[in-house]
Amino acid sequence: MNSLIEVLTKYSSMFWNAVVTTLLLSLFTVVFATVFGSFMALMKISKIRILRYIANIYVEFIRGTPLLVQVYVVFYGLPMLGVELPTFDFMGNNFSRLFPGILAMVINSTAYICEIVRGGILSIETGQMEAARSIGFTRSQAMRLVVFPQAVKNFLPALGNEFVSVIKNSSQVSVIGVAELMYITNTVRGISYKTIEPLIIVSIMYFIMTFIISSLVKRLEVRLAVKEAR
Repeated sequence: MNSLIEVLTKYSSMFWNAVVTTLLLSLFTVVFATVFGSFMALMKISKIRILRYIANIYVEFIRGTPLLVQVYVVFYGLPMLGVELPTFDFMGNNFSRLFPGILAMVINSTAYICEIVRGGILSIETGQMEAARSIGFTRSQAMRLVVFPQAVKNFLPALGNEFVSVIKNSSQVSVIGVAELMYITNTVRGISYKTIEPLIIVSIMYFIMTFIISSLVKRLEVRLAVKEAR
């Protein structure tokens, strides 16, 4: 116990910076993946066949390959294709490593959020679309102004759960040197010669973050259920 407290006290600033980096990495991922996932969901339910094919291929391929492989492909593959990565520092991280980490996670999470959003849209009864069309809305206007706002209430809880998954999956980008929690944990293990204590600390930190977000998601579900009951 004393050894655990000693490690936490001595390297608290490193762990704290790693928590901030992990949360920012996860937040950026969820925000951008929600935007792209929503467009991808609209493509999957589109009446245009080519858009449905593109969306289906993307979702099936990304969901069928590991995030770790995608991180490696983005980090090593983009420079080989001549894509220049940003090199400025951001919160102690070299952005040339943080950017591909965010990009790989966005690519991965977009496929899952696409299915979440699509499920939310399909949960709205078709009469809503028909009613909007009957008063002169185009299909796109009806989807944007009538169906999608209602669907948001249905998929928000699932989106919160995806945020929890993204926080845990962010540990995968440690392999390319992003200074998130797992990377810092391995660093502390190396310089402190403590093997178990840093792992216990990082486990508790992950649990606290995911527990708080899960609790907020549950509260959101309850409030939405109450509003629906009214």
